[in-house]
Amino acid sequence: MAGNVPLNPDDEGDLKRALGPLHLITLGIGAIIGAGIFVLTGHAAAGFAGPAVVLSFIVAGLGCVFAGLCYSEYASIIPLAGSAYTYTDATLGRRWAWFVGWNLVLEYLAASSTVAVGWSGYFNNFMTNIGLPIPVAFASAPIAGTGFGSMVATGTWFNLPAVALVALVSLFLIIGVKTSANFNNVMVAIKLSIVLVVIFVGFGHMVPANHVPFIPPNTGTFGQFGWSGVFRASGVIFFAYIGFDAVSVAAQEAKNPQRDIPIGILGSLVLCTILYVLMSWVETGIAHYTTLNVPHPVSAALEALPDTAWLAPFVNVGAIVGLASVVLVLLLGQSRIFYAMSRDGMIPPAFKSIHPRFATPWKGNIITGIVCGIMAGVLPLDLLGELVSIGTLVAFIVVCVGVMILRKRVPNVHRPFRTPFVWFTAPAGIFMCGVMIGFLPMDTWIRFAVWTVIGALIYLFYSRHHSKPSRHTIRAQPAE
Repeated sequence: MAGNVPLNPDDEGDLKRALGPLHLITLGIGAIIGAGIFVLTGHAAAGFAGPAVVLSFIVAGLGCVFAGLCYSEYASIIPLAGSAYTYTDATLGRRWAWFVGWNLVLEYLAASSTVAVGWSGYFNNFMTNIGLPIPVAFASAPIAGTGFGSMVATGTWFNLPAVALVALVSLFLIIGVKTSANFNNVMVAIKLSIVLVVIFVGFGHMVPANHVPFIPPNTGTFGQFGWSGVFRASGVIFFAYIGFDAVSVAAQEAKNPQRDIPIGILGSLVLCTILYVLMSWVETGIAHYTTLNVPHPVSAALEALPDTAWLAPFVNVGAIVGLASVVLVLLLGQSRIFYAMSRDGMIPPAFKSIHPRFATPWKGNIITGIVCGIMAGVLPLDLLGELVSIGTLVAFIVVCVGVMILRKRVPNVHRPFRTPFVWFTAPAGIFMCGVMIGFLPMDTWIRFAVWTVIGALIYLFYSRHHSKPSRHTIRAQPAE
């Protein structure tokens, strides 16, 4: 009977297998429930979709479910660190793997920086409420704007709270993955409790007029309200869902990855999509969408009504804790992507260096933390958020294509998890992600093109000369 030459994850390095299914599910929830609820919902509603941001979350969620099903099959076949980078290496070869890996670098670095900036907004609001405001010069980025032509100086020096958070989280990641995961479990429990309380309380205090019109008429500019705004918002908030990718990144540290990685991916996706839809419905119901383009939209919405204002301080605490957990999971994912690429010789060997005591890629954690801290300290939220989405969507498209290629190339390979209705699911994932990419603004495309050119130059002058033969080839054995 034909089968596959098994990949032995234990031969892949010295990362410690310490994560069970609960850890993996909470890793996914830890990364997904965060900026989407606490930060980007307000930005997307106020600037693009209005109350119909609810539909934007459904569109983005569908795209993620299709991609997540493809991820799950890949993760069950190749339970190693590296996520889409490793999957692409096994399917399409080293050049495409570099392209996907380079996009994952963009995804995780920009995403963790975005969330750190959002965290800073809630932290600043919390400190102001207790009478200890952060000095203005160190409370936000020195520039603002979403495009090259709209950049303006804010008069501040840098975003100190965002930088401090990145430094603290990086320290936790160096100490150990199980310590980080346990810390994440506590933070996830706190923020889920806050989210559920806001939904429960908010449902009883919504103002029906705030949902009228549900889809505000287009302003005459493509992507600003109307149906084009709904899809434009879905591309922006898609970034909020990338937590399930972080679950697959941790495959090499899972105790039983073939079984538990699909559980972590799909379980966290379904739960978080439901919570996003409910939270965005409540948020735009208790405050008019035009008032939500602020760094702390959930607490701002609660403060809009006397009967819900008492909950705002608790939301600030929940956001401070919850967004910190997102940064932790994203930086965990980034260091593991670097680890996998470094083991393949695609980037310098420092990124695969394992700490002798903590068994973590500590040098990669330090380098990632420094770059993320710089980005969080000087770049504005809107620019970072849109930059993340396009890299994520491209990586998801490649994964969906790769699963179909594997079905044709090695149909008999052992698949502990099989993508259901793959010839519908994978093309649907490609279509949904492609639609969301198409609605992203031109400035995002330009930044993506610049990033791709930089990556191509690194590949030409370093990676292709130092890369090792692929260790992840999937092939069928002849029948005995």
